Amino acid sequence: MWLVAPEAFVRIRVLVGMFTVILFAAVCSVLCIKDRKKIEAFRRFVTAPDEQSEIEMRSLCGASEQEYVSVLSEELHDLRDSVMQSGRQLRDYQEYVENWAHEIKTPISLLTFVVDNRRDELPHNVVMKMDNVTSQMQNYVDQMLYYARLKSDSKDYLMESIDVEECVDEVIADYRSLLEEKGIRVRKCLENGEVYSDRRGLQFILGQLVSNSMKYTNEQPEISFDFWTAGDKKLLSVSDNGIGVKSCDMPYIFEKGVTGDSGENRKHATGMGLYLVSEMAHDLGITVTANSKWQNGFEIVLEFPDVETKI
Repeated sequence: MWLVAPEAFVRIRVLVGMFTVILFAAVCSVLCIKDRKKIEAFRRFVTAPDEQSEIEMRSLCGASEQEYVSVLSEELHDLRDSVMQSGRQLRDYQEYVENWAHEIKTPISLLTFVVDNRRDELPHNVVMKMDNVTSQMQNYVDQMLYYARLKSDSKDYLMESIDVEECVDEVIADYRSLLEEKGIRVRKCLENGEVYSDRRGLQFILGQLVSNSMKYTNEQPEISFDFWTAGDKKLLSVSDNGIGVKSCDMPYIFEKGVTGDSGENRKHATGMGLYLVSEMAHDLGITVTANSKWQNGFEIVLEFPDVETKI
């Protein structure tokens, strides 16, 4: 044809080229669609490896790939069963811990009741030590309960307007015996302090901060509570004049289990107090910042969200 009719051959060559391009594009499109369907089927199969998704996956695979689908199906079923069993065990463990924490409150309350009724009969130093022990036990139980509460899927926070001074006084009352035993002076500057938050959550935060300050006291110990406003911000500061935190430890004080390198005072620390404070504050929308200089006190500042309440 090229010898007889060169012009016709050129036109046919163009048509053949166009047909080849169209055929190649069509084949690529079909393969892409098939691959996309296979990927979607694989995603459904991995997400929910039931019988229907497995049949769909097999129909899109070749004979050599179906064996891999069978092996993957077995592994996914075993993994799903293992995850479900672990979930049940975790729920059972959480229920046990919460029930134990509630049950242990009864003997703690009984111990407190007995000590209160026998204060005049027991030596003063014994009474103070018993108060110290019961307060520590109650603090650890509260940590456990609030840790379980923070990790729970459901939260029962009650957001309301809170008088800061009243809330601080309730926390101080819980730690009064320990504060008196350690000779810690409490200073408050909380005039016109009102925030919008969950009362129990805020009391837990303040309680952990007071407990933390009492552990690392210095000479003439003092804990200060200050409230002020800066524009739309409402700020509450809890500070002490204790040993403080080294600058190398400051970036990590809110991490779980971190106790820092502050000598003998931190040997028995759990590293959970400030971690729970940061987690609870995050749930309540409170911004937490820390300031400290080694051997020159420690301060936590709580910044409350600006909320407009309507009746």
